[in-house]
Amino acid sequence: MQRIILIAMLFCSIQITAQFGKNCELRQFKINVFNPGIEYEMALGVNTTFDIKAGLQVALDPEEPDIYNELGLFPAIAGQYRYYYNFEKRQRNRRQIYGNSANYIAPAAAVFIPGSRTINNVVVKDVVTYAGAVTGLQRSYDSGFNFSIDIGAAYYFGTSNDGIYPIANISIGWIVSEKRWCVGK
Repeated sequence: MQRIILIAMLFCSIQITAQFGKNCELRQFKINVFNPGIEYEMALGVNTTFDIKAGLQVALDPEEPDIYNELGLFPAIAGQYRYYYNFEKRQRNRRQIYGNSANYIAPAAAVFIPGSRTINNVVVKDVVTYAGAVTGLQRSYDSGFNFSIDIGAAYYFGTSNDGIYPIANISIGWIVSEKRWCVGK
């Protein structure tokens, strides 16, 4: 009985070790200047993170009669569950993975704050949200400079023009606080 418990504990410790931070930063806090706001990314597993950001975001406005005619800058809260798929390849090629410098795929969602925009001189009071998927890349440097770019498609809802539209996000800024975990250079 003691051998079974010992083997089970050994197996569990191996699983726990495999789940945390082999590649991902444990957590990092970023300030974005291109889409002004703050961003927090935390590791959930070996190659996965949850990224949440709040601030101003450049986006399409589905309330516009011609949605592709004009971009707007809206207060928003957005989140992504990122799976980084090329940490190992970057390490083999002697490229750094600091700050989760890798390519990723992610389901993405955002909520745009109502009352923050006008169309034809009327304040729009509807909450606009989207849910979809993106693919992108993130690069960070020892100076703390960080950027990420992702593109994809999402279903926008909460408007009169509900439907699937493209999304693109660009974040440029600095990592101001981090907790590193077993990151190779």
